[in-house]
Amino acid sequence: MSDAADATDADSDVRAAFEDGPALVSYVAAGDPSAEDTKAYVEALVDGGSDVIELGLPFSEPVAEGTTIQNAIKRALDAGMTPDAYLDLVRDLEVDVPVVCMTYYNLIYQYGSESGPDEFVAAAADAGVSGFVVPDLPVNESGPLYEACREHGLDLVFIVAPTTTEERLEQMLDRTTGFVYVQGRLGTTGARDEVSEDTPDALERLQDADVPKAVGFGISSGEQAREVVESGADGVIVGSAYVDIIADGVAEDLPTSEVADRLEALAAELKAGVRKALPEPERK
Repeated sequence: MSDAADATDADSDVRAAFEDGPALVSYVAAGDPSAEDTKAYVEALVDGGSDVIELGLPFSEPVAEGTTIQNAIKRALDAGMTPDAYLDLVRDLEVDVPVVCMTYYNLIYQYGSESGPDEFVAAAADAGVSGFVVPDLPVNESGPLYEACREHGLDLVFIVAPTTTEERLEQMLDRTTGFVYVQGRLGTTGARDEVSEDTPDALERLQDADVPKAVGFGISSGEQAREVVESGADGVIVGSAYVDIIADGVAEDLPTSEVADRLEALAAELKAGVRKALPEPERK
């Protein structure tokens, strides 16, 4: 990793979340099904043991997402979620873990009075966002966002897929701070019953990377979380399993508090799973 990336990462709240053992990174879409619901759900996920919140800023063409999260994004957009409403939501969150914005580059680039990432990155930093995951931004086109993140002290997280070439991987690691998002399987997001056979190979490619490695795409249980960490991950990323609970709550017209309790319970199960991968004296 370059000296520039090291300098940014040294003060990273996101990277610090991995220092006490394997981290649980939890995703929900902001505004699904409302901003007030999201606030309650994020707080429940943190109460359940989440170390980082990956809060999705909905975009109308979420190309990296499976049906579950696409439907969540539609519900959020239908409820009126916008970039400014997203920033207001982040300001209102009462949590003590870093919030990473997962979104698509068009929303970042088009925000504000002039095209480019600077205005949104500055606004996000002011609101309390700690970093970005931007799945549709190629690393060779990421210079302006990387520089804006450096200027405002935010992390930029890249997604490493099984098909990422060695050349692109080297470029990603040179600009990645906070953690590297390891795509555990080919395809789009969505809960799965088993950990992909690609996961150990994906982690093997990153064994010398000087940044925490968190695996996403398909994890939905504590046992899967344990297996992923035992394969060499520094953390797990879970999204669709939570969004399924939220979708069920919408379909069944459940109270926000009941949905929040279910989310907290799943987060606690997942956190227990990652801790089980540690030697017994190190478990908390």
